[in-house]
Amino acid sequence: MNQNPIRIGIITASDRAARGAYEDRSGPAIEQWLRDRLTSPWQPVYHVVPDDRERLERELMRMADEEGCCLIVTTGGTGPAPRDVTPEATEAVCDKMLPGFGELMRSVSYQHVPTAILSRQTAGIRGRTLIVNLPGKPKAIGECLEVIFPAIPDCLDVLGGPRLECDPEKLNVYRAHDG
Repeated sequence: MNQNPIRIGIITASDRAARGAYEDRSGPAIEQWLRDRLTSPWQPVYHVVPDDRERLERELMRMADEEGCCLIVTTGGTGPAPRDVTPEATEAVCDKMLPGFGELMRSVSYQHVPTAILSRQTAGIRGRTLIVNLPGKPKAIGECLEVIFPAIPDCLDVLGGPRLECDPEKLNVYRAHDG
């Protein structure tokens, strides 16, 4: 049995946070959400990068291929602005796309703000790594993770990744592929 903690990548895509112009609150919001719900031993691999497609692609590949992250969660860069390139970077490095993640996140976010239709969140698979793009606002991050995360452990199981366990009092995980 593997005693090493599961590695989960967290990437904040933000020109201003990368420059230090303001404190990144989105990446830490993802980490705290995961800490509150995961019972498996895990370790965050956290990085802030500017809204630059090539740098995002390199960081996604590094986390998946070199750091061994089974899951990479990004925040930021999913809007319609010219510098918002996270979905393009994700698609460029993935073998398969999972558009259902983005569809569900937009649907949930739309219940709170009409501009959710402008968001371009997506998800995809690189090798045995699941990459999920979340919105940039901490409140929206929590709303989106609550609805998509129940499917993530099953996806990691199917990919041959580590078994990710959650506190059943805080999150019900669905495993369609448990035998």
